[in-house]
Amino acid sequence: MTRHYVWDPLLRLFHWSLAGFFIANALLTDPESQLHETIGYAIAALLVIRLIWGVVGPHSARFSSFLPSRSGIRGQLTDMATGRRRIHLMHTPLGALMIFNLLLTLAAIVATGYMMTTNTFWGIDWVEEIHEALVTWAEISVFLHVGAVLFESLRTGVNLPRAMVTGTKSVPEGAKIEP
Repeated sequence: MTRHYVWDPLLRLFHWSLAGFFIANALLTDPESQLHETIGYAIAALLVIRLIWGVVGPHSARFSSFLPSRSGIRGQLTDMATGRRRIHLMHTPLGALMIFNLLLTLAAIVATGYMMTTNTFWGIDWVEEIHEALVTWAEISVFLHVGAVLFESLRTGVNLPRAMVTGTKSVPEGAKIEP
């Protein structure tokens, strides 16, 4: 195995904090409680930090470093269909799509959640319905994200969850590494 340092400490702290806060708000807190609202603000703060870090952070944290392309997506799907194993040191093209999906969905959840606390949108049904639909979409996306991480870990031989804890990807010897 060769080791490649990829994920910086701030990115990993963001990832696991966001995961914990999302689980807490989606599954554990009362949606009408002050704790639910406070956790929502914490998620908003994390998203702002990630947005800034996605512009000024190290290369692997920058959004520009993992913008998915059609050819990259096609290539990854072809790899999956044919059993070809190419390792992406950062996000795979499909993984990048999921990251952008989750960040945008969470931002919309935060926005609609905040809207429900204002006088203008207090008690407006469509805002709450959109908020709840976005939470459902985020839950589905998280489920798919975790499943895809496990699938890719098995398919490529790279323990992706460990990499998000340690910051280092251990790549099997001789594996083709994509830039």
